[in-house]
Amino acid sequence: MADGILGLGSGQAATLNQDLIDKLKEADRTASVKPIEDDLESWDLEQEKFGEIKAKVLELLDVTKPFDLYVSGGVTAFDQKTANATGDSVIFDAADESALNTGTTSVTINTLAKRDVFQSDAVDSTALEADVDSGDLVISLAGADGLYTTTHTISTTGKTYEEIAQSINYISSLSASIEQVGDDSYRLVIKSTDSGLENELKITGTASQALGYTIDGTTEASGANVQKAQNLTALVNGISYDLSSNVITVDNGLKITAVAEGTSTISIEKDTTTIQTFMEDFINKYNELVTLVNDELYSAESSIDDKSTLRTMMDEVKGFIFGSYGTNNDLNVFNFGFEVDKSGYVSLDTGKFTDVVENNFNDLKNLFLGVAEAEGLGTQLKTYIDDLDSFEGLLTKYEDNMNARKTSLEEEKEKAVEDLDSKYSMMAQQFAAYGAIITQFESQFSGLKMMIDQSTAS
Repeated sequence: MADGILGLGSGQAATLNQDLIDKLKEADRTASVKPIEDDLESWDLEQEKFGEIKAKVLELLDVTKPFDLYVSGGVTAFDQKTANATGDSVIFDAADESALNTGTTSVTINTLAKRDVFQSDAVDSTALEADVDSGDLVISLAGADGLYTTTHTISTTGKTYEEIAQSINYISSLSASIEQVGDDSYRLVIKSTDSGLENELKITGTASQALGYTIDGTTEASGANVQKAQNLTALVNGISYDLSSNVITVDNGLKITAVAEGTSTISIEKDTTTIQTFMEDFINKYNELVTLVNDELYSAESSIDDKSTLRTMMDEVKGFIFGSYGTNNDLNVFNFGFEVDKSGYVSLDTGKFTDVVENNFNDLKNLFLGVAEAEGLGTQLKTYIDDLDSFEGLLTKYEDNMNARKTSLEEEKEKAVEDLDSKYSMMAQQFAAYGAIITQFESQFSGLKMMIDQSTAS
């Protein structure tokens, strides 16, 4: 005879256990939660790939900037200049190299501008640390009119040499210091802050005699004025200069700093040798972007969700590069050595390009830079790429949509997990109740089975 009717009597309550619930839950999770987790993993891959594309776009932006008519903080690829200097009497510098005029500048420095410098008599450390107490020290500056109307009075009463120096240093046009000139020998050195004849000093007063600047309070002591103030006197391209400063700015911003007497020259020339390097950098970064984007557009395994945005971006970039420019729209890259293969990659015919640089430089410059009323390729492309990452830019919107999609997926996953946990929590309670009922039925059935067994035995 069978062990049970419909499974009764075979311990079926034991099969409604947690292990069965876990297996059912895992199968349900595979169908409801796992797809969302897979989408989140794909999102991570998409973010990584999008980051690579965005970085490559910014690299293209960097190499496009030298072709921008409105380039900021530098010079365009077409305004590069080279400078060749000879001599060591001056240092040449310029804040904006593009503004410099081409040609040679010759500089002859006859005298350097110098500060006025006075030294006191030498004293030992004992006298140095004692109060001077010799009345007033009066220091006057010549001024532009040479009348010494600017006067400063420093009292030496109750002051050591160091304290007198401190008092002088409070005056912006003067500086003072204690200089050790021997093993136990010190001098109070007073200087004009600026160079030139208008900063020539006159030191008087009763303290001037005690300190050794004068012999009688008014007459300068021999050896006290160790360096006399003087102006810079120079010839720059034949023009005479007589200035209180050692810096001359000429020729649209050429800064000349005199450092020694003698003659130096600087030759400024237009540099067309680097334009090809700028152009090749631009082409290389464009081709790298093409490769990176094409790998996503035409791959079945691409993690990019919104390929239309990338396609739109590349169509726009290509439109700028292969468009027509100039006031008559008669300039394009194919006139200047650019070539495109069947895969869309750009290359440069260096021979043709070199010829263009040598013989048609202005048209090349107009193609890329343009003018305010007819902006060139580089100017327009730089603006477009700059805008891609702006507040309403194409890449910004793509990134915002990605972030919104991730938030939605995370919320969807959280809801699916909550629903799954709730469903199987309830199922566990139901299994417990069903198990109790089955156990009760099995107990009742065991008595019936015993009666049946007895009746069949007799």
